[in-house]
Amino acid sequence: MTEGIPDASLVLESLTKVFDEKARTPVRAVDGVSLSIARGELITLLGPSGCGKTTTLRIIAGFEFPTSGRILLDGRDISQVPPNKRETGMVFQSYALFPHLSVFENVAYGLQLQKRSTAEIKDAVDVVLHLMNLVGMEQRMPHQLSGGQQQRVAIARALAMSPQVMFFDEATSALDPELVKGILALIAELGADGMTMVVVTHEMGFARSAADAVVFMDHGRVLESGPPERLFESAETDRLQRFLDQVL
Repeated sequence: MTEGIPDASLVLESLTKVFDEKARTPVRAVDGVSLSIARGELITLLGPSGCGKTTTLRIIAGFEFPTSGRILLDGRDISQVPPNKRETGMVFQSYALFPHLSVFENVAYGLQLQKRSTAEIKDAVDVVLHLMNLVGMEQRMPHQLSGGQQQRVAIARALAMSPQVMFFDEATSALDPELVKGILALIAELGADGMTMVVVTHEMGFARSAADAVVFMDHGRVLESGPPERLFESAETDRLQRFLDQVL
């Protein structure tokens, strides 16, 4: 991750989000976050609960609009663009699948909204189901799947839209421990294949081994960012060192 590179895939400029602006004590959830993320980079956002990492992710994914600042995707200002028009994909903590739709229908949903042809939809869905190791499960309903399988369907649904950037908001937090490793491996594989990704996670081993850069946040601000080996081995701030001492 480098600062100010002109061909960065995703650039955040002084991103700020204030909730309850008219209240006596407004909440500044994100406070002047600036980052540049190059194409193909996998960035992890780390920090204690309430530090602003999920709100930051929701803003750049389009589910919250910033109070101030800009989001640039390949040079285009998408700060006020709705999520379905950002060419990005989001995977949530909860699987957010439609319970009344089959696996195939869940994955095809966004493509159908785009009025794609039946052949295009089938081809796109087949590709991502194969990638997510879901072939043969097309007609199953969400309640017939394990938690790990449901999360893979959610990832497949996002990938079917051919996003430029993928966002993961603690995508393994709702999974049983034995399923976490498989989903993290899938995310790492997507990163190795060149997908640009921003991942909010509490999985320190994943952040250390799979990320190109780690961003540590506290009180809505970026306190440190850089290669994982530097942050994990030689934290520059006492706050990051205390956080690592608690979680490692």
